[in-house]
Amino acid sequence: MKSEMEKEVDETLETHECDCCSDDNHQEHHCDCHEEEPKVERKKDKAKNKKKEKYEEQIKELEEKSLRSQAELVNYRKRKDEEVSRIMKYANEDIVKRILPVLDNFERAIDMDDDNLEDEVSKFLSGFKMIYVDFKNAMKEFEVIDIDGKNKPFDPTYHQAVLTDVVEGVEPGMVVEVLQKGYLLKDRVIRPAMVKVSE
Repeated sequence: MKSEMEKEVDETLETHECDCCSDDNHQEHHCDCHEEEPKVERKKDKAKNKKKEKYEEQIKELEEKSLRSQAELVNYRKRKDEEVSRIMKYANEDIVKRILPVLDNFERAIDMDDDNLEDEVSKFLSGFKMIYVDFKNAMKEFEVIDIDGKNKPFDPTYHQAVLTDVVEGVEPGMVVEVLQKGYLLKDRVIRPAMVKVSE
């Protein structure tokens, strides 16, 4: 059991404040007795700031990744739309190429006709001519166009020179005869015209 004296000493120690906290001493010198708590607080603040900076950097990186992904998606859609548009634009190319020899045969047959329109051949070919006209009109609807080359300068984009000839009064490099018609499908050459060119 503690004596009355010991109890008083204990109470005095419990309620005692350091001299630094007194009004007289507080302004005069630096107190170390409460320094531990501010140090801990400063460390906590630094740790919080570092975490905040780290999270801000991560957010920035994620935002940049998101923007890049969106840009890539937009570019992909544009490329896809352009490719689909191109495929649709020339979707009939293979069919038209397959039909062109048939059209050539119609023209060869019609060229067999002579000036006498009353003979059997002319009467027979008159039906061919009607079919040929319908055929040509259908081709125009699909934007299949003849390449017009006769009496024009030779253009390797549209013409394929298979023969050359010296022709009086004609400048060199001119198309003097179309041996086989060429065709465009919209703005694409699907068959160049086979031509004879002047030397």
